[in-house]
Amino acid sequence: MQKKLGFLNFGNFGYNRQTGTVTAKTAFDDQLAMTIAAEEEGLDGAWFRVHHFQWMISSPFPVLAAMAAQTSTIELGTGVIDLRYENPLYFAEQAATTDLISSERLQLGISRGSPEAALDGQTQFGYTLEPGQTWSDVAQSRGQRIRQALGGNPVATGDPNSPWSPGGATQLVTQPQSPTLLNRLWWGSGSVASGSVAGEQGYNLLSSTLLLQDDGRPFHVQQAEQIRQYKRAYEASGFSTGGMTAVTRSMFAIRSSADERLFGQAGSTLDQAGHLDGSPARSGPTYVGPVEELAQLLSQDQAVVDADYVLFANPAQLGPERNREIFAGWYETFKLLGWK
Repeated sequence: MQKKLGFLNFGNFGYNRQTGTVTAKTAFDDQLAMTIAAEEEGLDGAWFRVHHFQWMISSPFPVLAAMAAQTSTIELGTGVIDLRYENPLYFAEQAATTDLISSERLQLGISRGSPEAALDGQTQFGYTLEPGQTWSDVAQSRGQRIRQALGGNPVATGDPNSPWSPGGATQLVTQPQSPTLLNRLWWGSGSVASGSVAGEQGYNLLSSTLLLQDDGRPFHVQQAEQIRQYKRAYEASGFSTGGMTAVTRSMFAIRSSADERLFGQAGSTLDQAGHLDGSPARSGPTYVGPVEELAQLLSQDQAVVDADYVLFANPAQLGPERNREIFAGWYETFKLLGWK
């Protein structure tokens, strides 16, 4: 059984490895170099997180377009774009444009977003809540508007007296259109309940690096339940625009003495459990060891086994060449499992 393999860069601004200073330019240069390296090492996807008001990538589409311009086969993804900050129709225009530039290689993850630095970030972007409204409501609504636009549905009324309406159309769609992009739209989900909603609405499921729930069972067991419930909801939805599932893990193969020095003490077979935003939260372990041991660990991780796409968080601060070695270890592990 084949399974897609990708990296997920958490998007922190890089460190100039000569001066030790934080620099956005280094982060962007490294993202491009790592994407090229990942393609050359056989990975299927290069993904990154998006955050505002932090030393992290905040403008995904220019970065994705640059990644597309320097590669030819690797998929380019976001995990995730925070819809609290997005105009849905402008989003649809940028997404379709970037998808066409990339020859339909985008894998767009969207959601309500995660905890952030700013107390008033959305307000400063010009977005506020209506009475009784929540940001989850806003994100769901904007997601549906994006789906409408990407699906080629009319979203504006043409002026019958204007010479500018394409073909004299009276019902206008966002332009450009990239007809298959809707099939590559993912909803970032941190619970079984939100995963089921993603299935009902026709999204692919991008399961979070942590679950905002914890019933005491191991992380991979709870996440596998999320995947099962999502698939059940999707199958009943009548949509044909989703059905794919993705999970994220942390894993380092020990293939050299340098790997042992860097990662030998980083592994843990234990989940991490605590609280986030007042809710119980659980995330998975970090897998470290020889590729044979990693293959055994992954084969026992039920959510990884069930997922179509596995993303591994990569230590971007170590630079592109060290990450190339990390990518090769992941690929070797997947090949040993028969997933490549």
